[in-house]
Amino acid sequence: MPSISKKGELMPESPIRKLVPFAEAAKARGVKVHHLNIGQPDIKTPEVAMDAIRNFEPKVVEYSHSAGILSYRKKLVQYYKSVNIDVTPDEMIVGAGASEAILFSLQSCMDEGDEIIIPEPFYANYNGFAVNAGVNVVPISSSIESGFALPPIEDFEKAITPRTKAIMLCNPNNPTGYLYSREELEVVKQMVIKHDLFLISDEVYREFTYDNHEHFSVMNLEGLDQHVILIDSVSKRYSACGFRIGVMISKNKEVMATAMKFAQARLSPPTFGQVAAEAAIDTPAEYFTEALAEYKNRRDVVVDRINKMDGAFCPNPKGAFYVVAKLPIDNADKFCRWLLEDFNLNNETVMLAPATGFYATKGLGMNEVRISYVLNVNDLNASMDCLQEAIKVYPGRI
Repeated sequence: MPSISKKGELMPESPIRKLVPFAEAAKARGVKVHHLNIGQPDIKTPEVAMDAIRNFEPKVVEYSHSAGILSYRKKLVQYYKSVNIDVTPDEMIVGAGASEAILFSLQSCMDEGDEIIIPEPFYANYNGFAVNAGVNVVPISSSIESGFALPPIEDFEKAITPRTKAIMLCNPNNPTGYLYSREELEVVKQMVIKHDLFLISDEVYREFTYDNHEHFSVMNLEGLDQHVILIDSVSKRYSACGFRIGVMISKNKEVMATAMKFAQARLSPPTFGQVAAEAAIDTPAEYFTEALAEYKNRRDVVVDRINKMDGAFCPNPKGAFYVVAKLPIDNADKFCRWLLEDFNLNNETVMLAPATGFYATKGLGMNEVRISYVLNVNDLNASMDCLQEAIKVYPGRI
């Protein structure tokens, strides 16, 4: 029988989705599963975007421009201006979600065997994108005790080699919810300039910052125009993950011309998603005000409840809608599976993502889980009830 590719063997499973069969089996047994494992918001998608889809009636659904529909890119210029980012339509390429935008970025900036430094824990699929592009991830560990703040600059300096081509950040961060400050980004900037690196910044959670903290974009770091690539998406902003629309932005003309070749090879991004995403830019401001207030309430419930559990600890994140919590358990993968296979409280259980899948360094995250607070407060409290009782009776409690 023919063998699969080495790249296919190296491709990691999703820590977020790999437990789905066990969740489905639990549901088949009649157990209610509270899904805190995946960043799928339950906030309603803006009506203005849905109306655009309903009213879109072309005679032929054609390919769009490989960079994305021009009217959409022009509308994006207005959006970015509203968040103090100055770009032009020619400085962006629309992709099938931020995922494709990240792939274009890695493929355009890095060769096989090159290295990209990423603070860990990080969004698990960065590993998969790196494997796809033949790039090696070099992790720099942050700690839950510091709330997952930017690791010391010395740790980055030690990790830089002749093969290092880029640093990647997610701000606000998935999976930790950490919000990098302007001061931290200035430190990264100096390192990028010193070693002549690219800085790829995933800012898809820009709208979700709490406690009067403001998001600062790498696009506003002076003197980095030729180094910075911004990754963005409509999935979380408008609770529209299924639109599959993201964007890659850079003022580096050579990077964008190279990325366009990859964009042309896949022809064009999804038309219906672009139509909806363009309309979504007109979403009323109160939509975000209400969503932010709802997410803050949810965050407060999760953080408060976990920190009251014996042996558990959860930092209070300033952004996104995730937390990484430390629990008194021996093995996060085993615990998350046990929750679905062997535990229920009043015929209910909770599905979490083991944090091991968000680290590249083996052995880290063994007693940590990522929680997406994407359920309403009542369901979150029920989920925390399940978690509280589960860690009391879990056979691998430590």
